Amino acid sequence: MLDYVTTPAHWPDWHPSSLAVSGTVDHPLDVDEQVTEEFSVAGRRGQVVWTVAKRVRPSQWVIAGKIDGRAAGTVSYSLSPTVDGTRFEREFTYRAPSLWFAVLNWAVLRGRIQSESDTAVLRLKGRLEDSSQQ
Repeated sequence: MLDYVTTPAHWPDWHPSSLAVSGTVDHPLDVDEQVTEEFSVAGRRGQVVWTVAKRVRPSQWVIAGKIDGRAAGTVSYSLSPTVDGTRFEREFTYRAPSLWFAVLNWAVLRGRIQSESDTAVLRLKGRLEDSSQQ
């Protein structure tokens, strides 16, 4: 599972915010490898360069993003075994660059971003379940 989610070519298949990826996209990325992603998050389109900050096989992977050279946030994936299979956790963290953004984030964006993340995890679950049944 970790290999699937850390291979950027798969991102547009399961994450609604991921429109396209370019660069190193054909394998699970390792520390210091980069990929460029075109995104649409909470109605905002843009391009982010992700750099792998941490990879602990088979349980953790962290990428740090930059937009126009400025820190844009981090995404971390954590996997842990459970009685029923594997628990997958995805966390997207970002800072508010201004007070205005912080208020907008609290009032509007945070919920939309969380909804997109929840949809992504459900799509991922469906894709992985479909592939395991084939």
